[in-house]
Amino acid sequence: MTTDTQGILDRTLAGQRLSDADALSLLEASDLTAIGAAADALSRRMHPTDVRTYNVDRNINYTNVCTAVCDFCAFYRGPKSDEGYVLPREELLTKVEETVALGGNQILMQGGLHPKYKLDWYEQLLQDIKQRFPEVNIHGFSPPELHHFTKLNNLPLRTVLERLRDAGLGSIPGGGAEILVDRVRKEITRGKVMTDDWLNVMRVWHQLGGISTATMMFGHVETLAERIEHLRRLRELQDETNGFTAFICWTFQPDHTPMSDIPPAGSFEYLKTQAVARLYLDNIPNIQSSWVTQGLKIGQLAMLFGANDMGSLMIEENVVAEAGTTHFLTLEQIRDAIEELGYQPRQRDVFYNLVDPALEQKAIAASRAPANLVELT
Repeated sequence: MTTDTQGILDRTLAGQRLSDADALSLLEASDLTAIGAAADALSRRMHPTDVRTYNVDRNINYTNVCTAVCDFCAFYRGPKSDEGYVLPREELLTKVEETVALGGNQILMQGGLHPKYKLDWYEQLLQDIKQRFPEVNIHGFSPPELHHFTKLNNLPLRTVLERLRDAGLGSIPGGGAEILVDRVRKEITRGKVMTDDWLNVMRVWHQLGGISTATMMFGHVETLAERIEHLRRLRELQDETNGFTAFICWTFQPDHTPMSDIPPAGSFEYLKTQAVARLYLDNIPNIQSSWVTQGLKIGQLAMLFGANDMGSLMIEENVVAEAGTTHFLTLEQIRDAIEELGYQPRQRDVFYNLVDPALEQKAIAASRAPANLVELT
């Protein structure tokens, strides 16, 4: 390890905020072990108990129809495609019902930028879910979707967010961030929200008292400096609003996309980037491992590289799967992975509060039933 790397890590662990230049130096460094150990030390300091968490939810993609064109996405279909769909309402509600039966208390609900449906359609969708399942948190509609709603309905952003909140929206996922640098966004997307508007959706939601997560998809056309710029924009907004509960990063999955010629970033790059994110994002309390893209072993190892949460059981996942990545874990595997590291596994909600033990036991019991979770549709 170079003296420069050691000095940066020492200063960071002593409480000095990591600068952009130092963060870039860490991304350029090769000493993964030392960077990971520092991220783990900071994570343990921020989460000093023996508990490490996970969530039980379902990723419901209500439509794959999208007016935007994203070169990294294998999931979307254009408005005129015969392969486009919108989930029938009863089918969607059945998916929520199955999630509740399996001990889940949240759904992650996202879709494409559909050109047809106005805001009242989404309000009714939220109301239908909350009327039947009042205990379920709806973690829904990424900033690109919400920005799209403002344009389609010719309404101010605050009005859109207030109406969706009043209809039952509980929190906002950090999807559609990719890399929050306009040069990158213009190269890999067309017809999708740019950086300032993505951040402003989160800003206004936080101002309304809402919470959200933040994400980064890396390993495509961005430079290392642009990864740091992405993290800086998130850290600056968190300094302003304190509305992000967690950060999740994952590597671009190239298969079946127009960018399939880009070699995938490996586990080394994933672990180092997550570790640097933990050291840099000193104001975002939680870091989620991305076993969905990395698989069980690297997802578990990520818990020693700055992550304090194993993410979701992910009863259903479609977007990453369309790009050829199909990692699935059972609840037992997630809990075992945490226990093998010497921690106590506990189920949490979107606020990172531990759920009622009765709900946790319900999920454990359901996971041991004969039905295979990944067969649910």
